[in-house]
Amino acid sequence: MATNRVAVGAGVADVDLQGQTVLVTGSTTGIGRETALALGSLGARVLVHGRDRRAGAETVHALQEQGTSAEFFRADFASLADVRDLADDVKTTTGELDVLVNNAGGYFRQGRLTEEGVEYTFAVNHLAPFLLTNLLMPTLRAAPAGRVVTVSSEAHRNGKLDLDAVESLEDYSSFSAYARSKLANVLFTFELARRLDTVTANCLHPGVVPGSGFMRDLPMPVRKPAQFFGSLLAWVPFAPVESVREGAETQTFLAASPEVADLTGGYFDNCRQRRAAPVARDEDAQRRLWEYSVEAVGLQDAEGV
Repeated sequence: MATNRVAVGAGVADVDLQGQTVLVTGSTTGIGRETALALGSLGARVLVHGRDRRAGAETVHALQEQGTSAEFFRADFASLADVRDLADDVKTTTGELDVLVNNAGGYFRQGRLTEEGVEYTFAVNHLAPFLLTNLLMPTLRAAPAGRVVTVSSEAHRNGKLDLDAVESLEDYSSFSAYARSKLANVLFTFELARRLDTVTANCLHPGVVPGSGFMRDLPMPVRKPAQFFGSLLAWVPFAPVESVREGAETQTFLAASPEVADLTGGYFDNCRQRRAAPVARDEDAQRRLWEYSVEAVGLQDAEGV
């Protein structure tokens, strides 16, 4: 089998994941797909998730061509019912889940509410992975050393935890909604890490990836510097990485590297741990978000962490 370029870039090309099962959400396109292919190349059984069955079948085929065992699961993350069905399907498929990569998400220009009355960006980017992670915790705990890897963004530094705003479209700003959801990813990860024992939880900034479809939806003041100055503005939170493959490296590193096997509650960029924004390190905010999210997704006492 040819050496996977993402695995090489992440420094995990020699890692053996034979016997492990990983679920990568949003893995039919972009950095999710590259992450799935990289982890599969290391020997893991890969559970592929997405909304498009055709794209899912194509990703599974690509994994199988490289000798990977793979299956596709369809779910729309704007629907909490779909997320619950996904968790049930995964638990039926495997008793042990070694890695959950919460990769699915997006940047949405138009303001809208889900059927549950929650702002769409917050629902897809935070509530869906929050619910899925909690529902899959028994299978993660059943693994020898489960890992939860959640894709956030440097945009979290611009986020504000306004829980009233996630139930309204008044004064909707697509960038504010996105930044809030990415802040929620970090707050969730840090609170989750405190609550877990044998399972680790870390999050990351993948970079803005040219060709991923994300760049075109960024606000113009952010998009233009990222597009035209590239590496000259590498210090800017939204400066692009070179490729979709490069954008998958940090989450692949966190999913597979022995270096972080015992590390939890970290925020990473370019395969290195960084200090998250002060608002993300606020333990009161972490607890408030957790309590809100439990109620918003309807977790029962017997479910979750």
